[in-house]
Amino acid sequence: MSWNSFGRVFRFTTWGESHGPAIGVVVDGCPPGLALGEADIQPWLDRRRPGLSPRTSPRSEPDRVRILSGTYAGRTTGTPISLVIDNVDARPGDYAGMPPRAGHADAAYQAKYGLRDPRGGGRSSARETAARVAAAAIARLVVPEVRIAARIAEVGGCGDETRWEALLDSARTAGSSLGALVECVAEGVPAGWGAPVYAKLDAELAGALMSINAVKAVEIGAGSGAARLRGEDNADPALAGGITGGISTGERITLRAAFKPTASVAALGVEGRHDPCVGLRAPPIVEAMVALVLADHKLLHRAQCG
Repeated sequence: MSWNSFGRVFRFTTWGESHGPAIGVVVDGCPPGLALGEADIQPWLDRRRPGLSPRTSPRSEPDRVRILSGTYAGRTTGTPISLVIDNVDARPGDYAGMPPRAGHADAAYQAKYGLRDPRGGGRSSARETAARVAAAAIARLVVPEVRIAARIAEVGGCGDETRWEALLDSARTAGSSLGALVECVAEGVPAGWGAPVYAKLDAELAGALMSINAVKAVEIGAGSGAARLRGEDNADPALAGGITGGISTGERITLRAAFKPTASVAALGVEGRHDPCVGLRAPPIVEAMVALVLADHKLLHRAQCG
């Protein structure tokens, strides 16, 4: 059974393939009456789209979003909101006859379904994340009290951003790629969001970030560093990352997501247009998943606690 939907009350389902005619998302459970137009979504997509830098994929996608349903006179109606983003620079021929690629999900998809979409990885492509960013633009309207910001903290294991350009250029010249660490902070989250045991806020945030293509590890608060502390040292609330017992404390929520190096590298004989470091365009995607989880948990909290 495949699963292409996320969330409990605020839910979304993404669809489409990297080199198909379009990608999109259906958002359900959005409260009615929120002011929403395409101009509210487009700026978030513009932050994520490719082709904006010589150090990102040269694929030129404007990522213009269209709202097909769920609004009337500029406001949400409470019914499913359907968004579509046309693929205008797809080149499926680049992948014709290509065998399963090392480091990709090609072989895994083949094993699961008995066939696969070879066009840039199909659903396993990072292009799918544009639909999540579009959905998160709506989620942000549900949590206006929360401020979410992500940044690149490391590239290729280096935290000195003055060296990143040289590292990226060197990797590209060698036909290779680099990984990255993205840090995200959410401020203004009230105490009480989340739930004990089976809907812990930290567990759901971790799962949301792990669902992003190329993410291989997630830390909240002190993260793995907590395992190296003594109990009295770990009692500092700041080390909890804003969540204890699966419930928000009202403190700043801090997260980090580790992105592996781009799997599509010339050194392995993989052709096409690819990012030398997928983490460069990851901050708006990480922000999106955090916003989507927080919107869902705000509505879950309101449903039980008023």
